[in-house]
Amino acid sequence: MHLGGCEVADLNAAVSGYRTYRQVALQPARVVRYPLIGVLLLVGVVLVYAADRASRQGVDRGWFVAASLSGLFVARGLHLRRPITLPHLTAAVIVLGLSNVAYRGAHPLVGFVFLAATGLILMLPQGSRPQPEQRLRIQGLVDETTLDPLAPFALHSSKTYFFSAGSTAAIGYRTRFGIAVVAGDPVGDRAEFGRLIEEFSEFAMDHGWRITVLGASPEVGELWRTRAANHRGLHSIPIGRDVVVEVAGFDLVGRKFRNLRQAVSRTRNFGVTTEIVPERELTPALRQTLFDIVDEWHHGRQTRGFSMILDHLLDGRNPGMLLVIARDDSGRVVGFQRYGESNHGTELSLDVPWRRKDAPNGLDERMIVDLVDYGREKGVARISLAFAAFPELYSDKDRTRIRQGLYLLARALDPMIRLESLYRFLRKFNSFGDQRYVLLRWREIVFTGAALLTLEFVPHRKQI
Repeated sequence: MHLGGCEVADLNAAVSGYRTYRQVALQPARVVRYPLIGVLLLVGVVLVYAADRASRQGVDRGWFVAASLSGLFVARGLHLRRPITLPHLTAAVIVLGLSNVAYRGAHPLVGFVFLAATGLILMLPQGSRPQPEQRLRIQGLVDETTLDPLAPFALHSSKTYFFSAGSTAAIGYRTRFGIAVVAGDPVGDRAEFGRLIEEFSEFAMDHGWRITVLGASPEVGELWRTRAANHRGLHSIPIGRDVVVEVAGFDLVGRKFRNLRQAVSRTRNFGVTTEIVPERELTPALRQTLFDIVDEWHHGRQTRGFSMILDHLLDGRNPGMLLVIARDDSGRVVGFQRYGESNHGTELSLDVPWRRKDAPNGLDERMIVDLVDYGREKGVARISLAFAAFPELYSDKDRTRIRQGLYLLARALDPMIRLESLYRFLRKFNSFGDQRYVLLRWREIVFTGAALLTLEFVPHRKQI
C-alpha cells in the first residue's frame, strides 16, 4: 500500500523512486540510529587523538587507543544492525579479562591487542548452519520449479534455507564474513519470489547480514534490485550464460554441428555404448566401479562447491538423480555423467561428468547426445549442460585492451579452472541461453569476494 497526498510528495523529495509502506515504517529506526553511530565514531576519533597527544608528551595512553578501536568495532556492528549474542558476549568478556591480565603482567602489547579485539568479537556476525535435514522439503520445491537450470543444485547439503510463509518457495544461502550469499534463484512457486525476497531481505537485516546473489537470472535479478528493500544498491554483473538444449528441436543436422557429429561418430567407431539408470538403482559393484573412475583424479570425492554443483556423489541421498554410463567395446565402464531433475523430471541439469584418463575422445558429447534421445522418449523438455563463464570473452575476436587483458588473465588461470576448455566444449552444442549475474554492492566487494571464494573453493564439512 502506498502513502497518499503530501506524504508521498515529502518522501519523493528525500528519496528517488517509490517506497512501500513497510520501508517508510522502518525509517524512524534508521534516523535514530545514524546520529548514535556518528557520536560513537566521533568519540572514537577524539580518544585516538587524545591518546596520540599524550604519547607525544611521554605519557603512555595506549589503552585509550585500544579502547577507541574497540568502540569503533562496536559502532560498526551497531551500524550493520548486528545482534549481540550470548556466545559473542561471553567470548568478549573473556578476552577483556585476558587483556586486564596482560596489562597487569607488564605485557602492554598483548593487552592492547586483546582490548582492541573485544569490540570486534562482541559484534561478530552470526553464522548460518547447513540444513541437510530439509532435503526432502526442498526436493518438493525443486519439482515445482520451472525453467531454472540451477534448481537441482538447491539440494547441496551445505546450504541453509529460508522458506516463504506458506512453504511454497525457498531461498538457499550460506553466510560468510557477514555476507549472506544466495545461490541462484529461489525454488518453488515463481509467483512467491518477490514477496520471498522482501522477507529474506528483512530477515538478513535483522541478523546484520549484507546480501550477495551468485547466479541470478535476469528476471529474478531485477526482483532483488527492486524488492530487497533493506539492501538497496545491488549491482548486476554478468558472469556467464546457461547452456540449455531444447530437446524437441535438437538435431545434429547442419554445418554448425559438424564438430559435434564428428565427436559422436568417433565414439561409435570405438564401439562405445551407453545406458541411463537412476542413481538409486546402482548395484554395489557398479557404484564401486564408478568411484574408481572418480578416484583416478585424486580429488573427486571432495566437498567443494556451492552454487552450481551437488555433493553426495553416487550415494543415492538425493532423489531424482540420473546417470548416463558409457562403456567401451569390451564392456568396461569408461565414464559417466550425473544429472539432477526439476519440473517433475521434464528438466535435467548436468552435475559433474567423469571419465577415465584413457577414455576415447568425444565421450562426453556422446553421452549427452544419447541422453537427448532418451529425453525425447521420456518427455524431457530441456537439458542443461553447464554454466559457461564469460563466453563472450572467448568468442570475441576484436577485443579491446581491457578485454584482452581479461582474456590473458583467464588463460593464465585455465590450468586451475579450465574456463576456455569448457567454452570450446559447450560451443559445439550451439545452445547458449540466458545470462547469469552476481548481485553485489561495491562497498562490500572485498568481503563479498572472500565469501564467494571460500564457499566455492574451500572444502565443506561433509553433511549427513
